[in-house]
Amino acid sequence: MRPILIFIFLLFSFSAPAQMTTRVIRDSLNIPWEILWGPDDHIWFTQRNGYVCRMEPVSGHIDTLLHETAAVAQGEGGMLGMALHPDLSSQPYVYVAYNYNQGGYKERVVRYTYSNNALGSPVTLVDNIAASNIHNGCRLLVVGDKLFITTGDAANTGLPQSVSSLNGKVLRINLDGSVPADNPIPGSRVWSWGHRNAQGLIHANGHLYATEHGPNSDDEINIIHRGRNYGWPDVRGFCDEPAEVSFCNDSSVVEPLRAWTPTIAVCGIDYYNHPMFPALQGSILMTTLKEQQLYRLKLNGSFDSVTNVSVVFNNTFGRLRDVCISPQGKIYISTSSSGNANKIIELYDPAFTAVTDIAGSSEIAIYPNPMGDYTLVRLPSALQQQELAYSIVSESGKTVIRGVLKQSGERIATGSLPRGVYHIRITDKEGKHYSRKILKQ
Repeated sequence: MRPILIFIFLLFSFSAPAQMTTRVIRDSLNIPWEILWGPDDHIWFTQRNGYVCRMEPVSGHIDTLLHETAAVAQGEGGMLGMALHPDLSSQPYVYVAYNYNQGGYKERVVRYTYSNNALGSPVTLVDNIAASNIHNGCRLLVVGDKLFITTGDAANTGLPQSVSSLNGKVLRINLDGSVPADNPIPGSRVWSWGHRNAQGLIHANGHLYATEHGPNSDDEINIIHRGRNYGWPDVRGFCDEPAEVSFCNDSSVVEPLRAWTPTIAVCGIDYYNHPMFPALQGSILMTTLKEQQLYRLKLNGSFDSVTNVSVVFNNTFGRLRDVCISPQGKIYISTSSSGNANKIIELYDPAFTAVTDIAGSSEIAIYPNPMGDYTLVRLPSALQQQELAYSIVSESGKTVIRGVLKQSGERIATGSLPRGVYHIRITDKEGKHYSRKILKQ
């Protein structure tokens, strides 16, 4: 397949305009429902017809890791969300949600073991969640040593307000499937309730963000809080109707950061904070199905409010299902039309250079590398005598440490980091960016 290149200029201004180029990596896919950037520099994705795959993003080569024959694609259901263990090299676990038929249409979350380029040894963590042709959720996200799961109301509005039901919830479990002792309801997997159909979920800046489909009004983006009620079906969007105000006060309902009426069919999200596209930094990127657009949701300084909403690009590839971001700042989106006519697309700036060399001294030395309880940064003379912002980013794109270097040879504590591959990024006073790869043993 020959890559398709399209050039798009971002619709907002910044000091050095970035040219967004799009490249179709692969097409003829069956609704890539979840796409994730893996620690192996591959895109891992599910297809709704029961497949889990990984793709090399340059060539587009795909390895099929699993065909789950128990998964049943019915209506909006099938093979849905997926999450990777944060330390996949030593804990090779992959978490997948899918719908199946057994005494009715249902949903389960399963942990597989990744070995020899395949997924096997399935262990069911959560089972018998009610499912339907619509409103099944189901995004998965590992945060620390916990797995978060969004579930839909399965077209039954009586379930989201019942804390004894797993539907219409955000669930939280240990990575072995057990119930955490600090969950808000003792012995229950329920973390929050009153959800209709949340299909976007990320953790960034200390917050858990989720997007949620509304009915004919009030698509939402929320910050998910422990043990809180999000209103559905008694509240749509904000508490702005008389009956809603009463219910909100009685039930301590959390209002969304933003709501959209008419609905745009909000879906997958990810957090962007890379210099490849400066205008997107500090923002949530959000795909939409109905509007067929990629949105930027700019966050405030405390990351708990949306200050601006912009369209990154408009109606270019059809319905957009999910988005993920590489450590190099490239953006990947998947489409969601019917059948096998779907794509995974790369968005990038071909002019962006991740590492800037300084004349006469191109080396920033990192030692020891592999790092242990600490690492030191030896700066070239051109970068000394100035304070430099730095961040250490995991291969999944998560910023795990950030701070300011005040002198060459300054020690950075890295003992709390799990084993793996990281990138240290340094920014000088002129806004130039430098990057080096470091390992943690």
